[in-house]
Amino acid sequence: MKKQIFYMTFIALLSGCNCYKGNILQIEEQGSFAVGGTVLTDSLGHKYHGDHAYVFYQKPVDARKYPLVFAHGVGQFSKTWETTPDGREGFQNIFLRKGFSTYLVDQPRRGNAGRSTEAVTLEPVFDEEEWFNRFRVGIYPDYFEGVQFSRDREALNQYFRQMTPTIGPLDFDVYSDAYAALFDKIGPAIFVTHSQGGPVGWFTLLKTKNIKAIVAYEPGGSVPFPTGQVPEEGKVLTRSKKTEGIEVPMAVFKRYMEIPIIIYYGDNLPETDEHPEFSDTIMVNDGMIINLYAPEGVLPKGVTASAERVDS
Repeated sequence: MKKQIFYMTFIALLSGCNCYKGNILQIEEQGSFAVGGTVLTDSLGHKYHGDHAYVFYQKPVDARKYPLVFAHGVGQFSKTWETTPDGREGFQNIFLRKGFSTYLVDQPRRGNAGRSTEAVTLEPVFDEEEWFNRFRVGIYPDYFEGVQFSRDREALNQYFRQMTPTIGPLDFDVYSDAYAALFDKIGPAIFVTHSQGGPVGWFTLLKTKNIKAIVAYEPGGSVPFPTGQVPEEGKVLTRSKKTEGIEVPMAVFKRYMEIPIIIYYGDNLPETDEHPEFSDTIMVNDGMIINLYAPEGVLPKGVTASAERVDS
């Protein structure tokens, strides 16, 4: 009798679960593939496939209409969106539990997509203090007051170990070509970008019709503005030696007005030498673009520039 009750209880628990309600995550389909890239041929006819992106995807049971495509930032790869350095679930699992299919991408010349068509020499660079400061965890070795990044030593160890070199020169056309190929392959989706992935998002939008919205976390430059309307803040050079804002013809700018776009910045910008600060309201013919800081208290305190989850 006890065994029968156990089986009945187990079946009842299973029947009450779905992919994003409760603690059990049900995946209907998952896999990985390369997308985009080019093929080189030498004088003897030998082939070399390179400059593609690597994609790992998961589709939950009863998935929502639009999947999420995630673009990592500078010095990072798709690990950005997985488990956080302190062991919590990252964006990948959070949104899978919300019913979104997720596509985690390593852009060309990074991570699992390291087969570059350009020659490069790699050597150790002692730059971890720079990453600590650049993503506004603090001013090394001190953490910013109230920062949500864990102060556990192992969390910082995990954080530094997810840094990844770029195998080849910076090339937003190569990156955006690969992402455009991905959107053309999977169909309409929402683009979630971080840091250096921000410019990739702006450029990719012009190469595919399948981006339905862009969510940009700390976009690292090349924010489009109509010709003659780049604010003074937008003329500052980023660490990638690109300006924060760029001029585009009105006809091109209107492409960005066709979809919802939201941009988030974290805390402690004045304390660092990062300059992604736009505070103007710009009227544009039959529409407008508004770039404002959120009022005090709207966003959680202690948000860093890394694409980590925060708890309000």
